[in-house]
Amino acid sequence: MKQDAERASAGADWHDGGWLFATPTGRGTATRVDYDEWKELLRDAKVRDGRLHDARHTAATVLLILGVPERAVMGLMGWPSTSMAARYQHMVDSVRSGIAEKIDGFIWEVPAGE
Repeated sequence: MKQDAERASAGADWHDGGWLFATPTGRGTATRVDYDEWKELLRDAKVRDGRLHDARHTAATVLLILGVPERAVMGLMGWPSTSMAARYQHMVDSVRSGIAEKIDGFIWEVPAGE
């Protein structure tokens, strides 16, 4: 893990603040650094410009598409209530189609032995 290497390299200069994203000495990064790195990532990936917050909506929707249970999504996203799912997860056609296929199979499935 990169942060473990930075911790070892920093030695006594390491400040363990529990940051997920930290400087090479363990301190929290400035908001502007996050913003600049996000914009650079978008440019390098040649995708449309967007807010970093938009990535939360995308991540939440991808988890919905993958069928990740809501409780697990809540833990990953740091949501205190299920109402946050309605705010961040956006219904997409592939999810609608999957639901329709499941209902179709349930309704029209021929019981075994018939």
